[in-house]
Amino acid sequence: MKRIGDEPAFVLHRYDWSESSLILEVFTRHFGRIALVAKGVKRPSSNFRPVLLPLQRLHLAFGSEGEIRPLKAAEWAGGQVMPTGEALLSGYYLNELVMRLLARDDPHPQLFDAYAAAVRVLASEHGQALEPALRTFELLLLREIGLLPSLDAQTSTLAPLHPDDAYALLPEAGLVESRDDGRATLAGADWATLQGALVQPDPFSAVLPLTARMLGALKPQLRALLHYHCGVSVLRTRQMMMDIQSL
Repeated sequence: MKRIGDEPAFVLHRYDWSESSLILEVFTRHFGRIALVAKGVKRPSSNFRPVLLPLQRLHLAFGSEGEIRPLKAAEWAGGQVMPTGEALLSGYYLNELVMRLLARDDPHPQLFDAYAAAVRVLASEHGQALEPALRTFELLLLREIGLLPSLDAQTSTLAPLHPDDAYALLPEAGLVESRDDGRATLAGADWATLQGALVQPDPFSAVLPLTARMLGALKPQLRALLHYHCGVSVLRTRQMMMDIQSL
């Protein structure tokens, strides 16, 4: 069996497979989201136990074939510490989005880089920096998998946006002109600026300051779009956040 080595990756989720082993859902840079079996990882003597943690950049080696590939080696790649508190829950939210929306064995190197950048923000920043990082990743994820329409034209007519007019991003219709019906909106100039940032060589860094400025109007529109494509009314990690905040 051929072996893939030194592959950048993050653990997204894990399932019990036997008394001593786990099935891992991992996000890799060159192979996309894949499933691995980590045999014996739950044993006290396993070298994998302190390494296979979520929100930590790893270098993995694994078999190259099969729906569930055998994990051969795992090393921590260094970098940020584990996020805590609200940042940790935000990281689990990112993982849920990737699990729900990214097909297996579908490589997205630029999206992997955006995920890594978002995790760095979660590990090093608190408070006001968290939500812009989440909104930025949401935009990049939706764009990367083809669920975000072009933000510099009206979706149904391809008519250009007027800089001062208000437009709403709707799950079933894309970007449409708003008629003051209470929906969250952004000005045409703002949508066009976001579109320009999304196509930059480093889109995460380009979009991040924009989402911080547009956060109030952007958040409900992206949430509705994500719920629509995930087929849920609320994501599990968001429900967990709300439950914790209500305690």
